[in-house]
Amino acid sequence: MPKYIFVTGGVVSSVGKGVAVASMGTILKSRRLKVTAQKLDPYLNVDPGTMSPYQHGEVFVTQDGAETDLDLGNYERFIDVDVTQESNVTSGQIYSAVIAKERRGDFLGGTIQVVPHVTSQIKSCFKSLADKSGADVILIEVGGTVGDIEGQPFLEAIRQMRNDVGRDNVLYVHVTLLPYLNATKELKTKPTQHSVNELRRMGIQPDIIICRSDFPIPEGIRDKISLFCDVEREAVIPLPTVSTIYEIPLLLDEAGLGRLLAHKLHLPTKRTNLKEWRNLVERLKTDHEPVNIALVGKYVELTDAYFSVREALCHAALYHNRGLNLFWVHSEDLERDGCDSLLRSAQGIIVPGGFGIRGIEGMVRAAGYARTHEIPYLGLCLGLQVMVIEFARYALRSKRPNSTEFDPDTPYPVIDILPEQKKVHEKGGTMRLGNYPCDLVPGTRAAQAYGQKLVHERHRHRYEFNNDFRATLEKAGMVYSGLSPDNRLVEICELANHPWMVSCQFHPEFGSRPSRPHPLFRDFVGVAKDVLREGAQPPLPLSAEQ
Repeated sequence: MPKYIFVTGGVVSSVGKGVAVASMGTILKSRRLKVTAQKLDPYLNVDPGTMSPYQHGEVFVTQDGAETDLDLGNYERFIDVDVTQESNVTSGQIYSAVIAKERRGDFLGGTIQVVPHVTSQIKSCFKSLADKSGADVILIEVGGTVGDIEGQPFLEAIRQMRNDVGRDNVLYVHVTLLPYLNATKELKTKPTQHSVNELRRMGIQPDIIICRSDFPIPEGIRDKISLFCDVEREAVIPLPTVSTIYEIPLLLDEAGLGRLLAHKLHLPTKRTNLKEWRNLVERLKTDHEPVNIALVGKYVELTDAYFSVREALCHAALYHNRGLNLFWVHSEDLERDGCDSLLRSAQGIIVPGGFGIRGIEGMVRAAGYARTHEIPYLGLCLGLQVMVIEFARYALRSKRPNSTEFDPDTPYPVIDILPEQKKVHEKGGTMRLGNYPCDLVPGTRAAQAYGQKLVHERHRHRYEFNNDFRATLEKAGMVYSGLSPDNRLVEICELANHPWMVSCQFHPEFGSRPSRPHPLFRDFVGVAKDVLREGAQPPLPLSAEQ
């Protein structure tokens, strides 16, 4: 029988439930348990694929092609598992499934209600993930905050689970914020008390409370929460803000969370072994010479829109014993102010994914700046497309090459919609999504990075390199270093006469891990770190040749 850990949030959203869940997964996996995780999102969208990045942040794509919440990226990076579409459940999916059953007549004329029909559908998702994953422990995060009206069916479903699978197989963890009042210089527990009372009103008594705070949490505060929330004192776990999220598993385990989980769920009493994780965190917290990377995007006001890109760059910098100095450049600022002032100190330029025409010309300028100044460049999805557009304008000596997404009437449609997408009219879940194979061409920078012939990478796009321009751009110096096995699609392209200018149509950031940076990110940062920009000095000691 698998064990279920349900994690709720209190006081405010974005309190850190996702990282807490991922960290618990790290702790349990270090005890040699098989772990997986699931995110419950109460919004009525079927998935976040059609939501604005400004509202939702990054859309994380699983190997099997699900567009999911960015928390699943943390699950993968921390637990080192590849989650699936089973790991993200939304109210939209639940209600769609229930209504479809009703239309088919599955309920035999019964009155369809939130309890039991909606809650039973939710619980079937828990059990389906448990069956398909074969995990010993299923970590399930309930999105939003206790008290949200749309989240009530999920809370009722997790309440029922304790009776369904047995009290020894279910644990409730509540992650809450302790606000700090500057006027009185103290942390306040009253919001946490109210949040726990709201949970109790719905029939859930938390077994463990994780207390988030930007300040150290005094022992008296833990005593007070234990008393008023009816939780053992050792089950009140402090979680102060830290400089790197990768330190959180260590803090939680040092506070006794690993032992508590094992004891309360009657798990094997194997010791936590976080030695490798501790070494990783020590390296992250050590001062290293920084590498300056400019991320040129159109959603940089909300950096969570590029969460996995930022983490992949962090992993790559750590691999090379460098710190990451990532500066965010809005592509519209490049259209207005030009590249010289904003990209002058960049040792590498990365252009990630996005949709729509806004800010595109700024990204094209960034690609041109990287090409003409021989700055290492990594393009991801849209970043490949703008690199192709810029190079085509140079090679064809025309300002007209473009993507048909941005200019349907361009005489040089170097980027065009995929043929199979031309008759697709619905937006949700209809792109080229998930893992697809890519054959690497020997002798190219991409093949050198991967060190193998065939790779599989995650995609999320409708537009693709137009093969009508393959020969023309190849003659001008573009190299097609990764192709689909049928040779129909350009997956990776690079420039022959450039130190390192590589772009891919897929999203390699989703496959990066703290201890195993993605090969393209690793080699991109490896070249960028040795670039000297204006005002920079070579590191000492200098060799005799220098």
